[in-house]
Amino acid sequence: MSSRGSGGRSNGTLPQTKICQFKLVLLGDMAVGKSSLVLRFVKGQFDEFQETTIGAAFLAQSVCLDDTTVKFEIWDTAGQERYHSLAPMYYRGAQAAIVVFDITKPETFERAKAWVKELQRQASPNIVIALAGNKADLSERRLVDYEEAQTYAEDTSLLFMETSAKTAMNVNELFLAIAKKMPKTDTQNPTHAARHRGVNLQDPDAHSTRACCGGGN
Repeated sequence: MSSRGSGGRSNGTLPQTKICQFKLVLLGDMAVGKSSLVLRFVKGQFDEFQETTIGAAFLAQSVCLDDTTVKFEIWDTAGQERYHSLAPMYYRGAQAAIVVFDITKPETFERAKAWVKELQRQASPNIVIALAGNKADLSERRLVDYEEAQTYAEDTSLLFMETSAKTAMNVNELFLAIAKKMPKTDTQNPTHAARHRGVNLQDPDAHSTRACCGGGN
């Protein structure tokens, strides 16, 4: 006779998804495409005439890594010099940062180096810093060599990718690389997983409207 209450019953319960939440800040000179990168990542959109950020803008998006959902709280800061004094307010407590430069403007690369120094000196000791050489779609106008930026990134222990917010080149990949570097211990209540929507960046056809870590396609 088979026993009642068999231990094999699962009642259709799905494995719980661990949710980790991290603050990420974007820094860089004005007009290098910080807001465009965020818009492309969060909404899958590109605006040729993106308005200048005043102070900072806040958006959120999640990425899926196996059994973990990484939720980024993204602070997109203004690049104008007059807002520089406000930057520490936004990168304070950040677990990740993307420092952006324009591959067609060498002065923005130098400014990016200054931001990296500031972060390494004043931000959280374990902050994950990524360097993004944006506007890769304008490679025929390139004035910052890929090898130069790559060498600098290696020497300063940064993640580095060239990106294009316009064509979406390496945008999702950049955020995915950062997510993989984040510690997976800062978890939220997993019962709230269904409330968080995002994009599975391991799917090249994913869009921000797809439920994160959902089983359906």
